[in-house]
Amino acid sequence: MSLTHDPDRRRDIAHVGPVELFTPVLEESRDFFVRVMGLREVHRDATSVYLHTWDDYQSWTVRLVRRGTAGIGRTYLRAASPQAIGRLASAIGPHTTVADAYGLGKVVLFIDPDGHEMGLYWDVERYRADDSDRPALKNQAAAYPGRGANLRRLDHVNYLTAEVPGASSFLADVFGARCTEQIVKDDGRPQAIWYSVGNKTYDLVYTEDWTGHRGRLHHIAFATDTREEILRAADVCLDAGVHIETGPHKHAIQQTFFLYVWEPGGNRIEICNAGARLILAPDWQTVSWTQAERAKGQAWGLQTIGTFHTHGTPVVPVPEDPA
Repeated sequence: MSLTHDPDRRRDIAHVGPVELFTPVLEESRDFFVRVMGLREVHRDATSVYLHTWDDYQSWTVRLVRRGTAGIGRTYLRAASPQAIGRLASAIGPHTTVADAYGLGKVVLFIDPDGHEMGLYWDVERYRADDSDRPALKNQAAAYPGRGANLRRLDHVNYLTAEVPGASSFLADVFGARCTEQIVKDDGRPQAIWYSVGNKTYDLVYTEDWTGHRGRLHHIAFATDTREEILRAADVCLDAGVHIETGPHKHAIQQTFFLYVWEPGGNRIEICNAGARLILAPDWQTVSWTQAERAKGQAWGLQTIGTFHTHGTPVVPVPEDPA
Protein backbone atom coordinates (compact mmCIF):
# COMPACT_ATOMS: atom_id res chain seq x y z
CA MET A 1 0.00 0.00 0.00
CA SER A 2 1.44 3.32 -1.06
CA LEU A 3 1.43 6.21 1.44
CA THR A 4 3.47 8.54 -0.75
CA HIS A 5 1.38 11.04 -2.69
CA ASP A 6 2.57 12.31 -6.04
CA PRO A 7 2.05 16.13 -6.05
CA ASP A 8 1.94 16.06 -9.86
CA ARG A 9 -0.96 13.62 -9.99
CA ARG A 10 -4.19 15.10 -11.29
CA ARG A 11 -7.00 15.39 -8.75
CA ASP A 12 -9.97 13.74 -10.40
CA ILE A 13 -12.26 13.76 -7.33
CA ALA A 14 -13.63 17.15 -6.27
CA HIS A 15 -15.31 16.12 -3.02
CA VAL A 16 -17.54 13.60 -1.29
CA GLY A 17 -21.11 14.12 -2.45
CA PRO A 18 -24.42 12.99 -0.96
CA VAL A 19 -24.81 9.69 0.87
CA GLU A 20 -27.54 7.12 1.45
CA LEU A 21 -28.30 5.91 4.95
CA PHE A 22 -30.42 2.82 5.63
CA THR A 23 -32.84 2.87 8.55
CA PRO A 24 -35.56 0.50 9.79
CA VAL A 25 -37.52 3.46 11.22
CA LEU A 26 -37.72 5.92 8.34
CA GLU A 27 -40.00 8.56 9.86
CA GLU A 28 -38.22 8.51 13.23
CA SER A 29 -34.86 8.97 11.47
CA ARG A 30 -36.34 11.73 9.35
CA ASP A 31 -37.61 13.50 12.49
CA PHE A 32 -34.18 13.24 14.10
CA PHE A 33 -32.42 14.85 11.15
CA VAL A 34 -35.01 17.57 10.60
CA ARG A 35 -36.10 18.48 14.12
CA VAL A 36 -32.89 17.78 16.06
CA MET A 37 -30.09 18.15 13.50
CA GLY A 38 -31.63 21.05 11.55
CA LEU A 39 -31.77 19.56 8.04
CA ARG A 40 -34.61 20.25 5.63
CA GLU A 41 -36.76 17.67 3.84
CA VAL A 42 -36.64 18.42 0.12
CA HIS A 43 -38.09 15.32 -1.55
CA ARG A 44 -39.50 11.89 -0.83
CA ASP A 45 -40.69 8.79 -2.63
CA ALA A 46 -42.29 5.53 -1.56
CA THR A 47 -39.22 4.22 0.27
CA SER A 48 -37.02 7.20 1.09
CA VAL A 49 -36.70 10.80 2.25
CA TYR A 50 -34.15 13.30 0.89
CA LEU A 51 -32.65 15.87 3.26
CA HIS A 52 -30.53 18.98 2.75
CA THR A 53 -27.94 20.65 4.99
CA TRP A 54 -28.28 24.41 4.83
CA ASP A 55 -25.05 25.27 2.99
CA ASP A 56 -24.84 22.33 0.56
CA TYR A 57 -24.83 23.69 -2.99
CA GLN A 58 -26.32 20.42 -4.22
CA SER A 59 -30.04 19.67 -4.11
CA TRP A 60 -29.75 17.07 -1.34
CA THR A 61 -27.22 15.81 1.20
CA VAL A 62 -28.63 12.62 2.72
CA ARG A 63 -31.12 10.09 1.41
CA LEU A 64 -32.74 8.06 4.18
CA VAL A 65 -33.82 4.70 2.79
CA ARG A 66 -36.24 2.34 4.54
CA ARG A 67 -34.52 -1.01 5.09
CA GLY A 68 -34.82 -3.83 7.60
CA THR A 69 -31.43 -2.96 9.11
CA ALA A 70 -29.38 0.22 9.47
CA GLY A 71 -26.21 0.86 7.49
CA ILE A 72 -24.65 2.78 4.63
CA GLY A 73 -25.94 2.76 1.06
CA ARG A 74 -24.24 4.55 -1.81
CA THR A 75 -21.59 7.14 -1.22
CA TYR A 76 -21.51 9.56 -4.14
CA LEU A 77 -18.25 11.22 -5.20
CA ARG A 78 -18.31 14.24 -7.48
CA ALA A 79 -15.68 14.14 -10.18
CA ALA A 80 -13.50 17.19 -10.79
CA SER A 81 -14.63 17.46 -14.43
CA PRO A 82 -16.61 15.56 -17.07
CA GLN A 83 -13.34 14.22 -18.44
CA ALA A 84 -12.38 12.90 -15.01
CA ILE A 85 -15.37 10.53 -15.11
CA GLY A 86 -13.88 8.71 -18.09
CA ARG A 87 -10.41 8.49 -16.57
CA LEU A 88 -11.73 7.15 -13.28
CA ALA A 89 -14.15 4.71 -14.90
CA SER A 90 -11.23 3.16 -16.77
CA ALA A 91 -9.27 2.78 -13.55
CA ILE A 92 -11.85 1.40 -11.15
CA GLY A 93 -12.53 -1.87 -12.95
CA PRO A 94 -16.05 -3.40 -13.11
CA HIS A 95 -18.81 -0.79 -13.02
CA THR A 96 -22.22 0.13 -14.37
CA THR A 97 -23.71 3.45 -15.45
CA VAL A 98 -27.16 4.43 -14.19
CA ALA A 99 -29.39 7.50 -14.28
CA ASP A 100 -31.66 6.72 -11.33
CA ALA A 101 -30.18 9.06 -8.71
CA TYR A 102 -32.44 11.97 -7.79
CA GLY A 103 -30.86 15.32 -8.65
CA LEU A 104 -27.81 13.76 -10.29
CA GLY A 105 -27.04 12.96 -13.90
CA LYS A 106 -25.40 9.77 -15.06
CA VAL A 107 -23.68 7.93 -12.24
CA VAL A 108 -20.87 5.39 -12.59
CA LEU A 109 -21.57 2.77 -9.93
CA PHE A 110 -18.90 0.48 -8.49
CA ILE A 111 -18.08 -1.48 -5.35
CA ASP A 112 -14.99 -0.83 -3.24
CA PRO A 113 -12.86 -3.84 -2.23
CA ASP A 114 -14.81 -4.22 1.03
CA GLY A 115 -18.27 -4.18 -0.54
CA HIS A 116 -19.34 -0.56 -0.05
CA GLU A 117 -21.26 0.85 -3.02
CA MET A 118 -20.02 4.13 -4.49
CA GLY A 119 -21.04 6.34 -7.38
CA LEU A 120 -19.14 8.88 -9.50
CA TYR A 121 -21.03 11.79 -11.02
CA TRP A 122 -20.53 15.19 -12.63
CA ASP A 123 -23.94 16.62 -13.54
CA VAL A 124 -25.81 17.81 -10.48
CA GLU A 125 -28.96 19.76 -9.71
CA ARG A 126 -28.16 22.70 -7.45
CA TYR A 127 -30.24 23.62 -4.43
CA ARG A 128 -32.83 26.33 -5.01
CA ALA A 129 -33.99 28.13 -1.90
CA ASP A 130 -37.61 29.25 -1.70
CA ASP A 131 -39.22 32.05 0.28
CA SER A 132 -38.98 30.05 3.50
CA ASP A 133 -35.18 29.59 3.44
CA ARG A 134 -33.82 32.15 0.96
CA PRO A 135 -30.54 33.55 2.32
CA ALA A 136 -29.72 37.24 2.58
CA LEU A 137 -26.25 36.44 1.26
CA LYS A 138 -26.40 35.00 -2.23
CA ASN A 139 -23.11 33.11 -1.83
CA GLN A 140 -24.63 30.52 0.53
CA ALA A 141 -27.15 27.87 -0.44
CA ALA A 142 -29.88 28.60 2.09
CA ALA A 143 -30.57 30.68 5.15
CA TYR A 144 -29.12 29.56 8.47
CA PRO A 145 -31.89 27.40 9.96
CA GLY A 146 -31.54 28.40 13.61
CA ARG A 147 -33.00 25.01 14.54
CA GLY A 148 -31.51 22.11 16.42
CA ALA A 149 -27.84 21.42 15.72
CA ASN A 150 -27.76 23.58 12.56
CA LEU A 151 -25.58 21.16 10.60
CA ARG A 152 -23.87 23.03 7.78
CA ARG A 153 -22.62 20.24 5.49
CA LEU A 154 -21.62 16.62 5.25
CA ASP A 155 -18.00 16.30 6.35
CA HIS A 156 -16.79 12.70 6.00
CA VAL A 157 -17.67 9.00 5.98
CA ASN A 158 -15.96 6.40 8.17
CA TYR A 159 -16.39 2.82 6.90
CA LEU A 160 -15.81 -0.40 8.77
CA THR A 161 -13.80 -2.86 6.72
CA ALA A 162 -12.61 -6.42 7.14
CA GLU A 163 -9.24 -5.64 5.56
CA VAL A 164 -7.88 -2.10 5.85
CA PRO A 165 -4.87 -2.25 3.47
CA GLY A 166 -6.82 -3.48 0.44
CA ALA A 167 -9.72 -1.10 0.86
CA SER A 168 -7.64 1.96 1.58
CA SER A 169 -5.07 1.38 -1.17
CA PHE A 170 -7.99 1.47 -3.61
CA LEU A 171 -8.54 5.12 -2.69
CA ALA A 172 -4.88 5.96 -3.15
CA ASP A 173 -4.16 4.00 -6.29
CA VAL A 174 -7.39 4.64 -8.19
CA PHE A 175 -8.49 8.07 -6.94
CA GLY A 176 -5.18 9.60 -5.93
CA ALA A 177 -6.42 10.28 -2.41
CA ARG A 178 -3.81 11.30 0.17
CA CYS A 179 -3.29 9.33 3.35
CA THR A 180 -3.02 12.03 6.01
CA GLU A 181 -2.99 9.94 9.20
CA GLN A 182 -3.20 6.29 10.23
CA ILE A 183 -3.22 3.96 13.23
CA VAL A 184 -0.72 1.12 12.95
CA LYS A 185 -0.58 -2.16 14.84
CA ASP A 186 2.57 -3.36 16.56
CA ASP A 187 3.49 -5.34 13.44
CA GLY A 188 3.20 -2.21 11.29
CA ARG A 189 -0.08 -3.08 9.57
CA PRO A 190 -2.67 -0.26 9.42
CA GLN A 191 -5.70 -0.58 11.68
CA ALA A 192 -7.40 2.63 10.55
CA ILE A 193 -6.53 5.09 7.82
CA TRP A 194 -7.70 8.61 6.94
CA TYR A 195 -7.76 9.82 3.32
CA SER A 196 -8.19 13.29 1.85
CA VAL A 197 -9.38 13.97 -1.69
CA GLY A 198 -8.94 17.75 -1.44
CA ASN A 199 -7.44 20.07 1.18
CA LYS A 200 -9.51 18.96 4.16
CA THR A 201 -7.58 16.73 6.53
CA TYR A 202 -9.82 13.79 5.66
CA ASP A 203 -12.90 12.83 3.69
CA LEU A 204 -13.03 9.02 3.68
CA VAL A 205 -11.86 6.73 6.46
CA TYR A 206 -11.44 2.95 6.72
CA THR A 207 -11.43 1.40 10.19
CA GLU A 208 -10.81 -2.28 10.88
CA ASP A 209 -14.03 -4.17 11.66
CA TRP A 210 -13.20 -6.40 14.61
CA THR A 211 -16.11 -8.70 13.71
CA GLY A 212 -14.50 -9.54 10.36
CA HIS A 213 -17.60 -8.54 8.41
CA ARG A 214 -17.54 -6.48 5.21
CA GLY A 215 -19.43 -3.44 3.99
CA ARG A 216 -20.46 -1.93 7.32
CA LEU A 217 -20.56 1.66 8.58
CA HIS A 218 -18.80 3.19 11.55
CA HIS A 219 -20.29 6.68 11.18
CA ILE A 220 -21.10 9.59 8.92
CA ALA A 221 -20.10 13.07 10.08
CA PHE A 222 -21.59 16.52 9.65
CA ALA A 223 -19.89 19.86 10.25
CA THR A 224 -21.08 22.85 12.23
CA ASP A 225 -19.51 26.29 12.12
CA THR A 226 -18.17 26.38 15.67
CA ARG A 227 -17.38 24.30 18.73
CA GLU A 228 -20.07 26.20 20.59
CA GLU A 229 -22.69 24.77 18.25
CA ILE A 230 -21.48 21.26 19.10
CA LEU A 231 -21.89 22.05 22.81
CA ARG A 232 -25.39 23.32 22.08
CA ALA A 233 -26.09 20.19 20.03
CA ALA A 234 -25.34 18.09 23.12
CA ASP A 235 -28.05 19.99 25.01
CA VAL A 236 -30.45 19.65 22.08
CA CYS A 237 -29.84 15.90 21.89
CA LEU A 238 -30.27 15.55 25.64
CA ASP A 239 -33.63 17.32 25.53
CA ALA A 240 -34.74 15.20 22.56
CA GLY A 241 -33.83 11.92 24.23
CA VAL A 242 -31.17 11.10 21.64
CA HIS A 243 -28.55 8.55 22.68
CA ILE A 244 -25.28 10.44 23.23
CA GLU A 245 -22.46 7.93 22.90
CA THR A 246 -19.47 10.12 23.75
CA GLY A 247 -18.32 13.73 23.78
CA PRO A 248 -18.25 16.65 23.38
CA HIS A 249 -14.51 16.17 23.30
CA LYS A 250 -11.48 16.34 21.01
CA HIS A 251 -9.76 13.65 18.97
CA ALA A 252 -5.99 13.40 19.01
CA ILE A 253 -6.04 12.06 15.44
CA GLN A 254 -6.91 14.96 13.11
CA GLN A 255 -7.69 17.14 16.20
CA THR A 256 -11.42 17.15 15.47
CA PHE A 257 -13.79 18.46 18.13
CA PHE A 258 -16.70 16.02 18.23
CA LEU A 259 -19.98 14.70 19.56
CA TYR A 260 -21.15 11.17 18.70
CA VAL A 261 -24.83 10.25 18.85
CA TRP A 262 -26.97 7.41 17.50
CA GLU A 263 -29.89 8.30 15.29
CA PRO A 264 -33.14 6.30 15.84
CA GLY A 265 -32.27 3.73 13.18
CA GLY A 266 -29.05 2.86 15.01
CA ASN A 267 -26.48 4.60 12.79
CA ARG A 268 -23.73 6.52 14.52
CA ILE A 269 -23.65 10.23 13.64
CA GLU A 270 -20.73 12.53 14.38
CA ILE A 271 -21.17 16.27 14.79
CA CYS A 272 -17.81 17.98 14.27
CA ASN A 273 -16.37 21.43 13.75
CA ALA A 274 -16.13 22.85 10.25
CA GLY A 275 -13.06 24.83 11.25
CA ALA A 276 -10.89 21.72 11.35
CA ARG A 277 -7.35 21.67 10.03
CA LEU A 278 -6.44 21.93 6.36
CA ILE A 279 -3.68 20.07 4.54
CA LEU A 280 -1.91 22.75 2.54
CA ALA A 281 1.47 21.01 2.07
CA PRO A 282 1.53 19.35 -1.37
CA ASP A 283 4.10 16.89 -0.02
CA TRP A 284 2.31 16.06 3.24
CA GLN A 285 3.90 13.19 5.15
CA THR A 286 1.52 10.62 6.63
CA VAL A 287 1.29 10.79 10.43
CA SER A 288 1.30 7.32 12.04
CA TRP A 289 -0.04 6.60 15.52
CA THR A 290 1.10 3.51 17.44
CA GLN A 291 -1.02 1.35 19.72
CA ALA A 292 0.85 2.77 22.73
CA GLU A 293 0.09 6.33 21.67
CA ARG A 294 -3.57 5.51 21.10
CA ALA A 295 -3.78 3.95 24.58
CA LYS A 296 -3.39 7.46 26.01
CA GLY A 297 -6.93 8.20 24.86
CA GLN A 298 -8.27 11.32 23.19
CA ALA A 299 -6.46 14.65 23.06
CA TRP A 300 -7.50 15.69 26.58
CA GLY A 301 -7.01 12.28 28.14
CA LEU A 302 -10.55 10.89 27.82
CA GLN A 303 -10.51 7.14 27.26
CA THR A 304 -12.56 6.02 24.25
CA ILE A 305 -15.89 4.45 25.24
CA GLY A 306 -16.13 0.72 24.52
CA THR A 307 -19.05 0.89 22.08
CA PHE A 308 -17.01 3.18 19.81
CA HIS A 309 -14.93 0.10 18.97
CA THR A 310 -17.73 -2.46 18.91
CA HIS A 311 -20.84 -0.78 17.45
CA GLY A 312 -21.36 -0.58 13.70
CA THR A 313 -24.25 -0.86 11.28
CA PRO A 314 -25.78 -3.11 10.29
CA VAL A 315 -25.47 -4.80 13.68
CA VAL A 316 -24.07 -8.32 13.20
CA PRO A 317 -23.33 -11.35 15.39
CA VAL A 318 -19.99 -10.77 17.06
CA PRO A 319 -17.21 -12.94 18.51
CA GLU A 320 -17.32 -13.62 22.23
CA ASP A 321 -14.08 -11.73 22.88
CA PRO A 322 -13.85 -8.28 21.18
CA ALA A 323 -10.14 -8.04 22.09
